[in-house]
Amino acid sequence: MEQWQYKPAQDLGLSEAERLRSVRRESGLLGLVSRTLWWWWVRGVLRLTEHIEIFGAAHLPPSAPFVMVANHSSHLDVLVLATALPLRLRNCVLPLAAGDTFFETPAVAAFATSTLNALPMWRKNCGRHAIDALRHRLVSEPCGYILFPEGTRARDGQMGSFRHGIGMLVAGTDVPVIPCHLQGTFEAMPPGTKWPRRTRIVLRIGAPRGFANVPHERSGWQSIAHILEQSVRALYSQASDPKEIGRSGGI
Repeated sequence: MEQWQYKPAQDLGLSEAERLRSVRRESGLLGLVSRTLWWWWVRGVLRLTEHIEIFGAAHLPPSAPFVMVANHSSHLDVLVLATALPLRLRNCVLPLAAGDTFFETPAVAAFATSTLNALPMWRKNCGRHAIDALRHRLVSEPCGYILFPEGTRARDGQMGSFRHGIGMLVAGTDVPVIPCHLQGTFEAMPPGTKWPRRTRIVLRIGAPRGFANVPHERSGWQSIAHILEQSVRALYSQASDPKEIGRSGGI
């Protein structure tokens, strides 16, 4: 039997403002309760406002650690991806959100952390130490990340190129990466809108990819980004696949 060891919280000693913006932030009982209520509320709203279909739900991870990656064109994206997960995983998932959007002001940062349990990913001046801290947390906690490797929302709904930050997180690890493709979220809630429109949203989930044998260096990171980008694009090509008929689920 493994001997129990006391481990202090990683965010011990940080001020509240520092804790909200830290990738070492931990959540207590209050955070767990608030997130559980939030996700039930989001699930209910999505059921009422959107027609959501899910293909490939069997590829969802049975446990953490894991990373879900997808194309990004709407604030709805993270909500659809997270609510597709079973509750036991929804409470350990940590969306990586743009720091300059969700963590610049205390009020928005408090919302992002208390409801989404989001961690900041700074698009400018994101040093290697920040990526290393996220990587360490992913494999040691364990937890799950939701990540949009394009780095920003597509303003025209068209998927862009994946950046190599995803490779820096998973190269040389046993963490599975689940490629996903979202269709319809741009039409439901394009940039600049504050409330979703009623439309059909399709989430396609691909088979997990592993990168344990990929070197943890720039060439490996770029290779991972390319492989995952092609995996997500391939999921979109299934849009007209008749085999999808009868294999869908919903939120």
